[in-house]
Amino acid sequence: MQKRLLLDSQLLQITIQRLCQHLIENHNDFSSTVILGLQPRGVFLANRIQKVIQELEGCHVDIGYLDTTFHRDDFRRRVVPKKASETRVPFLIEDKAVILVDDVLFTGRSVRAAMDAMISFGRPTKVELLVLIDRLYTRQLPIEANYVGKHVNTLASQYVEVGLKEQSGDDSIWLMNIKVE
Repeated sequence: MQKRLLLDSQLLQITIQRLCQHLIENHNDFSSTVILGLQPRGVFLANRIQKVIQELEGCHVDIGYLDTTFHRDDFRRRVVPKKASETRVPFLIEDKAVILVDDVLFTGRSVRAAMDAMISFGRPTKVELLVLIDRLYTRQLPIEANYVGKHVNTLASQYVEVGLKEQSGDDSIWLMNIKVE
């Protein structure tokens, strides 16, 4: 299996800082903004973004975790159903700006499912999407991220592996060629 490093620890840290600066520039006051991390891997990124914004701005930003398992269009098509993760949204999103956070934007189906799941918690005034990696030319739905760490040209036979130290002990993002036999 061939691997190519997309972002090492230092570049990943710079990328997250840049994304947070962009959020601060666009949102300024986070009193009516919330962050929802998409389970499972978007949660680690969402926590880090919340922490950086709070350090830079000295303000509290509400954060929640959203599981999309039962809202996915392929949920009943799988031989072995996907295991659900925790949904924790301890606030209403009614009349709030919501920033959905995920690690990789691929087909757009997870984001569509997240928007369906999110509506259970109220009707936001605005929804934005932040991703570390946008896999170009793979979209199956017309979904585009507002904040992107890195755009990457990929093939269907490739996989983006995001490693954040909170989950894997290492900060790195790799593009991997999946061996097809």
